[in-house]
Amino acid sequence: MRRSPRRPNPLLLQMLVLPLLLVAGVAHAGVKLAVDGIGDPLRNAVVSAVELSQYGHREISDAQARRLYERAPEQVKVALEPYGYYEATVTGDLRQVGKDWQVTLHVQPGEPVRIATVDLQLDQSASEIAPIHRAAQAIRRLKGRQLNHGEYEAARDALSAQLTANGFLDARLVTHRVEVSRAERRAAIKLAWQAGPRYRYGHIVFDGSQFRPGFLDRYLPFKSGDYFSQDQLLQLQQALNSADYFAVVNVLPDVDQAKDGVVDIGVQLAPAKQTIYTGGPFIGTDTGFGVRGGVERRWINRRGHKWKNELLLAQRLKMLSTLYSIPMPGPHQRSFNFGANYRDANTSTSQSRTLELVANESRQWRGWTRTLGVHALSGTFTVGKIGNEPDNTPGVDHGNSTLVFAEAALIRKRADNFAFVRRGWSLTLAARSTAGSALSDTRFSQITADAKWIRAFAGNNRLIVRGSAGMIWTGDFAALPPQLRFFAGGASSVRGYGFESIGPRNSYDRVIGGHNLLIGSTEVEHYFTRKWGVAAFVDAGNAFNGTDYRPKIGAGLGVRWLSPVGMIRVDLGAPIHDPQRHGIELHLVIGPDL
Repeated sequence: MRRSPRRPNPLLLQMLVLPLLLVAGVAHAGVKLAVDGIGDPLRNAVVSAVELSQYGHREISDAQARRLYERAPEQVKVALEPYGYYEATVTGDLRQVGKDWQVTLHVQPGEPVRIATVDLQLDQSASEIAPIHRAAQAIRRLKGRQLNHGEYEAARDALSAQLTANGFLDARLVTHRVEVSRAERRAAIKLAWQAGPRYRYGHIVFDGSQFRPGFLDRYLPFKSGDYFSQDQLLQLQQALNSADYFAVVNVLPDVDQAKDGVVDIGVQLAPAKQTIYTGGPFIGTDTGFGVRGGVERRWINRRGHKWKNELLLAQRLKMLSTLYSIPMPGPHQRSFNFGANYRDANTSTSQSRTLELVANESRQWRGWTRTLGVHALSGTFTVGKIGNEPDNTPGVDHGNSTLVFAEAALIRKRADNFAFVRRGWSLTLAARSTAGSALSDTRFSQITADAKWIRAFAGNNRLIVRGSAGMIWTGDFAALPPQLRFFAGGASSVRGYGFESIGPRNSYDRVIGGHNLLIGSTEVEHYFTRKWGVAAFVDAGNAFNGTDYRPKIGAGLGVRWLSPVGMIRVDLGAPIHDPQRHGIELHLVIGPDL
């Protein structure tokens, strides 16, 4: 038997549909909020504080919209008080536009409250310490300025942080008030600290080290009994990381157990992998295609000796080097280093095969890395040869020399992040001389300086300025191998010219290098993403003799990629106003900013 379909119950349908119709009649898409009369950051603070702003993409009923609109003026006034505005007046408009509510708030902030007095009390023993004194002065300089609770709280917290950072571990903020007179539009700040005793370092314990006791003391920028300083603990952390002995470095002051003005320091360590093997292909426009390989022993024994070996085979450069380092006890991270370097170089203007032996002492010295040592350099070379020309080509100079010379160098680098520098600089100064050496074919003295400065600006942009300078004094310039002469041109010199392709010429118009060097460069980078950017640059400079300085200028554009192996720079440069040079030079460099 076929059944007839059941008809829906009319009463049930009404009960289901009626609530939906009621909801549809009272729901709206949201609120469009506008605030005028004030600019940023006040506008942003007001928008964040007004509850209506939460309904920009949420449905809201008529009753909700009107109720929240009535609350808005008071919410605006409260939002402006932290910025010093205690007399704000607020009016507004509320109207329905389609399904949305349009709310406009008209704000008149009024005259701001200003800080009339600053009463800061701090123990003299603490206020005489430079970082604490500067933080206290920053608070006192608030006097006369418009009251801003955010700035006040930041300055107050900065002073508390400096007290802790400089050993006042029991410091307490006992008074912190901001008294506001709305009628007079004046504010009074009252702050008082009880600094308490200044703590000193107690026992310093290294846990997990693979070296003999006492070896790691060379990295300590302090000793037991010195005043506690968080900056010194950070220096210790950075020094141990830079030593490249450890995979884990944690410097932990035992503040919870500190007593009697003494805090112990624990250093937790875990050894890094002892032997590192590196290798692979690479490319650089100054060297051409090549492969490199290396073996480094991060430590040889419990005395921390290191040994590093590297082999490089490229189209225009072949090099084999070894370096053995012996850390010495005592402060300043002092080391003795011994090495050898065989170099076979072939540039557009010179060829050389040299063997160099080096012995030096390096240490930290007043914030610099200082190196003092002696070099023995011997080999053959030709200068002024182009391509595969015969050795007897007129204008090609041949040389065979041995030089024993002393060297002193100072290096200093500072950066917020060495992987990608936003604020940083580097400076390298070096001096070499054969003075007093009877083992050299000629006498010479040389000084060089290289500097680089990096600063980020306007968001994702960087300004990079660099410069190089050098001078040579010698009795026989022809006896100097190419690596001790000055040339210009190349990826780290004047882009738009080939590597070491510009400099003084001989009577056959062949580039042979010069006594002096002066180069400057300005570059602007813009990053579209965190890793990709473009660059525009202008370089100028030359190698020269005497005072005959005629700078060559190169300019161009480049691409920047912060790759997993480091910064990769690809530049296209062209000579500017040079009738003898035309075309575009490609430059490729892989390596850190500093």
